[in-house]
Amino acid sequence: MISYDLSKIRVLIAEKQAPMRTMLRQVLREFGIKDIQDTFNPKDAFELFNQTRPDLVLTDWAPDFDGIGLITKIRTDPDSVFMQAPVIMVTAYNESNHIYQALDVGMTEYLSKPITANLLYLRIVSVIDNKRGIVRADQFTGPDRRRRNNLYGGNERRDDDDLSHATG
Repeated sequence: MISYDLSKIRVLIAEKQAPMRTMLRQVLREFGIKDIQDTFNPKDAFELFNQTRPDLVLTDWAPDFDGIGLITKIRTDPDSVFMQAPVIMVTAYNESNHIYQALDVGMTEYLSKPITANLLYLRIVSVIDNKRGIVRADQFTGPDRRRRNNLYGGNERRDDDDLSHATG
């Protein structure tokens, strides 16, 4: 696995529980990240997001913490300063319907609690190594879900002009 210099990235942590925010900050500092903002509610998180324009967002999703709503605002709100920001959902919800719901609003990676430093690093590396463009469509704005770059040459192949809804 490649080791990255993460010292120059800005991270926003949106996490309901103070001990979890503290743990995430400590782990991120161990990774060399110095610019870390955090908050305990989604409304403040969106304001901080727009003020600091982070390179990465870690968000909780829990009862009384609308991480889904936060991702939706990041991806679709006209006031969002960086719709393409990678978002890692860090949550205790681990059933497949939760993962699909988070995918449907545009999360980039999913990490189920309890987490380890290694798993968090792997998700960050995945965001770096697998940079995906943002797709904007009627019902979806978020990272392109296609993880493979298979070239299709069949009859129904889209031209580059047909991909004008995708940005990256």
